[in-house]
Amino acid sequence: MLELFKAIGLGLVVLLPLANPLTTVALFLGLAGDMNFQERNRQAMQASIYVFLIMMVAWYAGNAVLHTFGISIPGLRMAGGLIVAFIGFRMLFPAKPVGHSVEARHKQDEIDATDANRESVNIAFVPLAMPSTAGPGTIAMIISSASTVKAGVDFPNWVVNVAPVLTFLSVAVILWISLRSSGAIMKLVGKGGIEAISRLMGFLLVCMGVQFLINGVLEVVRTFH
Repeated sequence: MLELFKAIGLGLVVLLPLANPLTTVALFLGLAGDMNFQERNRQAMQASIYVFLIMMVAWYAGNAVLHTFGISIPGLRMAGGLIVAFIGFRMLFPAKPVGHSVEARHKQDEIDATDANRESVNIAFVPLAMPSTAGPGTIAMIISSASTVKAGVDFPNWVVNVAPVLTFLSVAVILWISLRSSGAIMKLVGKGGIEAISRLMGFLLVCMGVQFLINGVLEVVRTFH
């Protein structure tokens, strides 16, 4: 049982800086300003479900995608490292404030266009679930982890089967709680607090990305020696 908690804890430490629910909260508040309480809760629940499903598909179907396109594990690790480091660098030195991404602007235009008709625009999948929470960096990290974690070596077989589902479920629940409590979080932490936490997460991601890249290069060197 201790092994299971250790695996879930490790998964959360790796995924939460990438998922970064606080930036999703800031984005959610910006896009859901005119929604009523029930609609906000519905969008929060849908976004959490989408994030869970995206992560599950990446974990279980990731290897099949790699084999189909002939991508090696070192190649994925190096590419994933570059993506993660780039995302971290952008979080450390943001060119634009949260909510100014192409996807966020597109959704804002949709919301403005449908204001007259009073129809609610779905923001749960784009941009809340993807790319804000389960973006390219998160997916690359999950596929790489799925390819490298060996059942019976790193962890017992049953832990490798159970831990990913519980880890992804935990991330989805944390996102749901964050979105449900978005107003309170914003009042407590403030915009400056969210930016400070994002920069700290960004620094962690740059370190993780560089380490990913180093591991990939070392694996290539070992292969050709």
